Amino acid sequence: MPEHHLAAPDGKPYEAPGRTSFLVLMLLGIAAVWETVDGTFQPAWLSWAGLAAVGGLHTLVTLSAFRQRLTVARTALAALATVVLALSATFGGGWYYVLPLLGVAISLVLSGRAVRVALVALAVVTGLIVRLGGGSIESIMAFSWGTFNAGLVVAGILHLHAVIGELRETRRRLAEAAVAEERLRFSRDLHDLLGHTLSVIVVKAEAVRRLAGRDPEQAQRQASDIEAVGRQALTEVREAVTGYRGGSLAAELDRAHDALKAAGVELAVHRTGTAPAPPSEALLGWVVREGVTNIIRHSGATRAEIRLDGQAVTVRDNGTAAATASADGSGLRGLAERLSQAGGHVEAGPLPEGGFQLTASLPPTA
Repeated sequence: MPEHHLAAPDGKPYEAPGRTSFLVLMLLGIAAVWETVDGTFQPAWLSWAGLAAVGGLHTLVTLSAFRQRLTVARTALAALATVVLALSATFGGGWYYVLPLLGVAISLVLSGRAVRVALVALAVVTGLIVRLGGGSIESIMAFSWGTFNAGLVVAGILHLHAVIGELRETRRRLAEAAVAEERLRFSRDLHDLLGHTLSVIVVKAEAVRRLAGRDPEQAQRQASDIEAVGRQALTEVREAVTGYRGGSLAAELDRAHDALKAAGVELAVHRTGTAPAPPSEALLGWVVREGVTNIIRHSGATRAEIRLDGQAVTVRDNGTAAATASADGSGLRGLAERLSQAGGHVEAGPLPEGGFQLTASLPPTA
């Protein structure tokens, strides 16, 4: 339960929920007013002064509570309790009907365990006042229960209002988190998709330039590959934007073989163990894509190796510039984020004998 009923989760006061209604509850004192007018209460000036004090103090309690001026509200509540209890014990009769108004004021100012203890104490004191005033057991029960219930209902309403405010704040924060997550997903997908694709296009464009003079037919095939890769990239970017892109490990291996061949890198693929579960294929496909992209961009390698073992994949090369592919790079960082969401793990770094190795594994339940 919040520290105070009327405080929003960000510490600011809520717009008053029915503040006017709490002020209108002063009509509970109409019986005391009536009996003061007809001369039942003597001296009448004391009753009139008490009613004016009750009206002013209850207004001050209500407005201060809603404006989060708790020191003022608690001071006004203490004064209100003194006036109501003293005059109820002095005059009795219609003044008993003012006691539930005190219960309402308690629920406006106090919260949590304090409000429950205070309402129970007020119910007991109310019963004693009515009993000392000569009231029957029915009157004692009616006024005690009515006073307790008035405060309890108000406390429940205010607590419900606070919970609704917290739910709205939580919904707002969840919406912000969803937007941030979607931005991260799109940024990660775009990096992985375009980083790999543009690297392949650059390599094949270099191949076209080298072959244009001496082997026009081969240069034409490489140019056709560039067109096909570009069209595939457009499709994948559209799928990434809509969030429905799924990967195929077999397709990524075919692309890896084609891209590395164009870059002059010999690729060996080794498979052991059982085939990865279908949900894991897309994630392992991202690992292959990122590993191959780093080889083409950074390694200067002549040979590369991809090992598949169940839910794990390893991409290794013999390059001399592999260390430039830092394990803190945005591509590897995005890859680690992808796999961590499925309980997986990524390791990347240079090998002692030279080259670079990227290893990723997923749990069987990924």
